Amino acid sequence: MTAQAFAGRRVLVTGHTGFKGAWLAAWLAENGAQVTGYAHMPETDPNLWSLLGQGKVRSIIGDLNDRDTLDQTIAETSPEFVFHLAAQSLVRRSYRTPVETFATNVLGTVQLLDSLRIAPDLRAVVVATSDKAYENDEQVWGYRETDPMGGHDPYSASKGATEIAVAAMRRSYYSPDASAPHPAGIASARAGNVIGGGDWAEDRLIPDIVRGCLSDEGRVVLRHPSAIRPWQHVLEPLRGYMMLAQKLEEGDAFAKGWNFGPERDDERPVLDVAQAVIKALGQGRIEIDTPTDTPHEANMLRLDVSQARAALGWRPVLSFEDTVRLTADWYAGWARGTPAAELCHTQIAEFETLSMRQA
Repeated sequence: MTAQAFAGRRVLVTGHTGFKGAWLAAWLAENGAQVTGYAHMPETDPNLWSLLGQGKVRSIIGDLNDRDTLDQTIAETSPEFVFHLAAQSLVRRSYRTPVETFATNVLGTVQLLDSLRIAPDLRAVVVATSDKAYENDEQVWGYRETDPMGGHDPYSASKGATEIAVAAMRRSYYSPDASAPHPAGIASARAGNVIGGGDWAEDRLIPDIVRGCLSDEGRVVLRHPSAIRPWQHVLEPLRGYMMLAQKLEEGDAFAKGWNFGPERDDERPVLDVAQAVIKALGQGRIEIDTPTDTPHEANMLRLDVSQARAALGWRPVLSFEDTVRLTADWYAGWARGTPAAELCHTQIAEFETLSMRQA
């Protein structure tokens, strides 16, 4: 199993207090990895990290741009693998805080990759960016890893800039062609519209749907019901990140950008997702409210995942229906009082069983 390959290995997860980071830290720790997390304090209450109560994960609260704390953390933990998930990840917030967004996403990543040059045992770094890193012209076919980076809004542009920065740091310091190369492999991973239980972020579809369904009024307000997105369960790209990290340890050929997304048939409009979650939860009603003064948001975005299929042997495990079912079941269980750790453990076990059958 992918996560079991990290048993006994030293792993640093940045952004472990966030939605994706909390799932990854829990998955790795459950399989015996020695996990250290580095991140800001959780932003929401409730939040998945606090609910999990991860005593197996060493948690460092810090900023990527606080170089003294970052260097000290890396020196003390001497990681073998790094999964860089820390980010300002919200499009609409990026319009309000563009400087913070670029400072966190671009400069924070450069700080991390520069600091990791002192890590003697480092084998692999996976930098999670976003499908929004691509220059999106609303094309109907999927973007490939060789397509140009870009971005209309500050968030998307920061992710495109992060991809360029990662490539520059890799060539300058982690490539065989560098003057004094570090032997670790550095790759970037592009995945977007990840859903699953335990996400309570602002201005994100699933948390907004769940909050609406569970409110007294039961109102689920949608801004762009026809927007098509590559929805995938959070465990799908995390599995891809771990597979990629293992391959990076084997050789430099995998040190590049990678897409992780769903099957073409599982790309659905926002309205389909909302209807499926409401059906699974058994309550809620949809209202459409598309104000004319909202910031620009992409209407269509698809990824081509043929490279990950061919080179990594990765492909999605869950159908759209299973993705929504697991997501809704998590929130329904939490609303009934089931501990978050139990819900995550059960769903990770189911996902691992399905991935084994796929193999």
